[in-house]
Amino acid sequence: MAQFDVHVNRGTRRADVPYFVLVQSALFDSYRRRVVVPLVRAGVLATGIQSAGSRMHPSFDVDGQRVVLQPLDMVSVDVAVLGQPVASLAAQGQIITDALDELFTRSWG
Repeated sequence: MAQFDVHVNRGTRRADVPYFVLVQSALFDSYRRRVVVPLVRAGVLATGIQSAGSRMHPSFDVDGQRVVLQPLDMVSVDVAVLGQPVASLAAQGQIITDALDELFTRSWG
């Protein structure tokens, strides 16, 4: 597993959240869990938060589906839950990092 790999969501919300993107650094690969951010189907974001396409909610195409990064629902999951990656967003890694930066630093200052 590599940072910015995309994994299929096997959970109950997979209709609205078909994928997760792994954001955790490889420095922590020995740990049994991985930090992931949901990739939500475009148009499903909760009312009252920034719109898709904003710095915090960039959108991507994964396997023919338009999905939006939802950092506010970031979570840690057991590595066994993720399975094999189905895509990579490594080429868009800086965009994802910028979104997380918006969540952790820019929003408060």
